[in-house]
Amino acid sequence: MKKALLVGAYSGSSGKLACLDSLKELQALSETYGFLEFGFEACPIKKIDAATYIGEGKVEEIRQIMLAESFDVMIFDDEISPNQQRNIEEIVKKPVIDRTGLIIEVFAQRAHTKEARLQIESAKIRYELPRLKRLWTHLSRQRTGGGGGSGGGGYLKGEGEKQIEIDRRILDRRLVMVEQEIKEVKAHRALQRQQRIRTSIPTFAIVGYTNAGKSSLLNSLTDANVLSEDKLFATLDTTTRRFQLPNHQNVLLIDTVGFIRKLPHKLIDAFRSTLEESVYTDILIHVVDASHPEALDQAMESIHVLEEIGAKNKPVITVINKIDKVTDMKIVDELCYRYPNTVVISTLTRQGYDRLFELMTQMIQTLRKVMELRIPQSHYHVASELMKEGRVLETEYEGNDILLTIEIPQNLEYKALPYKKG
Repeated sequence: MKKALLVGAYSGSSGKLACLDSLKELQALSETYGFLEFGFEACPIKKIDAATYIGEGKVEEIRQIMLAESFDVMIFDDEISPNQQRNIEEIVKKPVIDRTGLIIEVFAQRAHTKEARLQIESAKIRYELPRLKRLWTHLSRQRTGGGGGSGGGGYLKGEGEKQIEIDRRILDRRLVMVEQEIKEVKAHRALQRQQRIRTSIPTFAIVGYTNAGKSSLLNSLTDANVLSEDKLFATLDTTTRRFQLPNHQNVLLIDTVGFIRKLPHKLIDAFRSTLEESVYTDILIHVVDASHPEALDQAMESIHVLEEIGAKNKPVITVINKIDKVTDMKIVDELCYRYPNTVVISTLTRQGYDRLFELMTQMIQTLRKVMELRIPQSHYHVASELMKEGRVLETEYEGNDILLTIEIPQNLEYKALPYKKG
């Protein structure tokens, strides 16, 4: 299947423009999946039709369009119920995919790590379970001619219904196994996270809308060789790399999965453990594609997803990317006005990197604290740990005490407080 008709629905006179913008993003998703040719249909509706979402008359119009222009498939820009999906297919006589199903398939294509594959399989099973009935409509439902299976005049389950029950049991069992594996992977990730915390190396999560240039930024800073394409969801796998700032401060940079409008809750739940890397890092680097006409909306959508996963209170550096492609500087000015701690860069030309490093260094300073301490030599193990994890500014010895002026991570402040010079 190579030719897709993209269908969206809107209500009110002001809804059409937003619907068309969403269809453009749906086209980008479809291209990422592998479709080559597209048609667009924005359908005005007064209310959602329970049977077909957009109304039987409109579906009939779409059938005529698909027949006349030889479309292979209809892709609907919202999530539709299994019943609506089945009813539309019966009218248009072609496969129907909704936005959720398409995103799941794109994710499935591009997941490489064990965790990403497990998360996608979980989301896919949950999506397919209520749709099993639609998959087996080609098998007949059979009634007995006379008295039923044992002479009772009853109804025997048809071949399709038997297959649905078998498939449901198989999927239920597989889902239990997948969820158990996910728990094990999450436990391993939590252990890795604890190890990072113990090292006290500041961590930055690179977040933002898909295709904003997150992986390109990581690659240009660290030679990470993360797949970077001009496609939505070029990479789904979390990548962590060490980087040294110009002041020789080591940091960890974590690339995360991109955000998108109408991200299905099935996938937010499925990728929560991946997205939660944003929650457990020290600072967020929010990358925005300033060359995109919907840059402001994409930035707001990214902030919304961060709020959903509990990362909205993290310190944020807003990186306004792709300045080399910007034609409307008003968007850049508006982004700088809306968001504090902004820096304008190009990952292609490395423009703005010096300012980015300055902001990163300043943000790290807010995570660390300079303290003057008096530590008895009998507690040298405390001094040793603080000196290992912090940066010693001055050391003196007075009697049996060590006098330290030291910059330490905030997470070690509780160990230093009993020895604070008063």
